[in-house]
Amino acid sequence: MAPRSVPNIMRQGKYVPWLYLLPALLIMSMFIVYPMLNTISLSFKDRSGVESAATTCVAGNPCWGVFENYRIALTAEFDTRTFSTFWSSFWLSSYGNTLKWIVLMVSGTVGLGLVFAVLADRVKYEALAKAIIFMPMAVSFVGAGIIWKFVYDYGTQQVQIGLLNAIITKLGGQPVAFLSTLHVNTFALVVVGVWIWTGFCMTILSAALKSVPDEVLEAARVDGATEWTVFWKIMVPIIMPTITVVVTTMVINVLKLFDIVYVMTGGNFSTDVIANRMYTEMYKNFHVGRGTAVAVILVIAIIPFIYFNIKRFIAQEEMR
Repeated sequence: MAPRSVPNIMRQGKYVPWLYLLPALLIMSMFIVYPMLNTISLSFKDRSGVESAATTCVAGNPCWGVFENYRIALTAEFDTRTFSTFWSSFWLSSYGNTLKWIVLMVSGTVGLGLVFAVLADRVKYEALAKAIIFMPMAVSFVGAGIIWKFVYDYGTQQVQIGLLNAIITKLGGQPVAFLSTLHVNTFALVVVGVWIWTGFCMTILSAALKSVPDEVLEAARVDGATEWTVFWKIMVPIIMPTITVVVTTMVINVLKLFDIVYVMTGGNFSTDVIANRMYTEMYKNFHVGRGTAVAVILVIAIIPFIYFNIKRFIAQEEMR
């Protein structure tokens, strides 16, 4: 039978698909592409956003020309007199603190999320247990910061109204200024992040664990494998793609972190992170060029993880 010819009015030219995409492209150009290009442009300008950043160079001091804002953004927090002073200043800088957040919060949320996912699947009231663990996600970051600020509260008088210091003094110890003591305050803030995000990781990982075939688990147990072996040798390898996606998602969330630090310490006492420093440059120091330079550095740091996540999603779609 001869193929039926399609009327010309029903034929779609090569430009028709672009017409369907045009509204979305216009909106994305207006609200994503233009602000991004404008931010990059401002990062090469001075405080006012008019003159080149090269005009802010000071004679006798290092100068990167139009990249001067990036020099300030990348080096201003470091003491480069010796390696020792550089090492110490790095771990108190916004970059060092962000690295602490990535290591501690990502490992904490994913590790605890996986443990809770395994344990919650084995209790009678699984839904209730998961709801309780997930509940902090319903609290805004600002609200969580205020709640934990009361928990960490440090009073200079004998009476301590902070929960932790009240317990410590009741047991005969000395109160601790959790939010203003160096090398303690960042860890105290990370605990708040772990408290909020563990429920999210648990939910994703629990769904992945339920996809592990029961036949495989039963076969391993019949062959004499212990629960520990079943978990590490069978469950974890099968759900490893999901664990990888959760890890990269959490890294992106940590790099964007702002609210908790801003509410609880305002970036003081060497608790600054990259996003918080960007806000400080933009809205406290009113230096548009340096603020946007920090923003560009933050975006560049996030892009590899976004690319990796998209690549994983495309690979999973192809497997289906």
